[in-house]
Amino acid sequence: MTALEQRAPATPPAPARPPSDHDRDRRARRWSERGWALFFLGPQLVGLVVFVVGPLLFAMGLSLTKWDGLSEPTFVGLDNFARQLTDETFLVSLRNTLFFTVLLVPGELTCALLVALALHTVRGRVLYRLFYFAPVVTSSVAVSVVWLWLLNGEFGPINAYLRNIGLDPPNWLVDTRTVIPAIALVSIWRGLGFTMVIFLAGLQAVPKEYVEAATVDGAGPVRRFWHVTLPMLSPTILFLAIMSFIGSFQVFDIAFTMTRGGPGDASYTLVYDIYDLAFTQFRFGDSAAVAVVLFAILLAITLVQLRMQRRFVHYEE
Repeated sequence: MTALEQRAPATPPAPARPPSDHDRDRRARRWSERGWALFFLGPQLVGLVVFVVGPLLFAMGLSLTKWDGLSEPTFVGLDNFARQLTDETFLVSLRNTLFFTVLLVPGELTCALLVALALHTVRGRVLYRLFYFAPVVTSSVAVSVVWLWLLNGEFGPINAYLRNIGLDPPNWLVDTRTVIPAIALVSIWRGLGFTMVIFLAGLQAVPKEYVEAATVDGAGPVRRFWHVTLPMLSPTILFLAIMSFIGSFQVFDIAFTMTRGGPGDASYTLVYDIYDLAFTQFRFGDSAAVAVVLFAILLAITLVQLRMQRRFVHYEE
């Protein structure tokens, strides 16, 4: 620093500018917007805390105890987890659920995408959507009862048709090899309408400019689908894959109504195990431990899928 700079008087700080009317109006608008946002989101947040976060925390606490629903809970630490993770019934239910997931997720996504592509350009889409969506809003018990008749090994119409064409059909819900595929078939049929409607919305959001540019470049229908439509549908596929994975691991109602976990334990799933431990054996601590393990599995699968989106999911810029 030079001598001239040392002798130069210090510049006094600028006085604080009082807030103008514009600043006060902008601040008031911001608080008003936050207030309205809280007003509309408040009921949802309360419901989330009461019906999701609260039961989840309660289940985590219950999983550390031994409780039959009547006596006082006894803290046992991680004993419930250690017992269930090595229990043969839990391992069988996990294997059955994984088998069901492997059949359901790709089957549902593929069938729904094919149906959506078929309906994307036809007339009367609204009427077709109604037909395909009807099973989604139908009671799962009613759906199961209808399919119990359709898949009956003795007088079911499906086996009668297969015999007429010279095939030897299995007894779908009695054979241990076909019971999970049969339940997966019913689940795909019931959930096809919802997945198809989401795919239709994704197809309608594909920019026509991209399709027209690919057509001008000489791309045929198959190349347009693989290189234009499918990449633009990747966010939709990611969402549906996550929802389908979660739904497949939570399968219960159809298996309970159609087979009661049988034959033997061939259709005994994770959620069925949770139900059986809690409301048949009254081992609420063990049931909560299996529920926490199920939550951890779904969380891990969802995080992996979200991590993979960086490589496989393409968003329009």
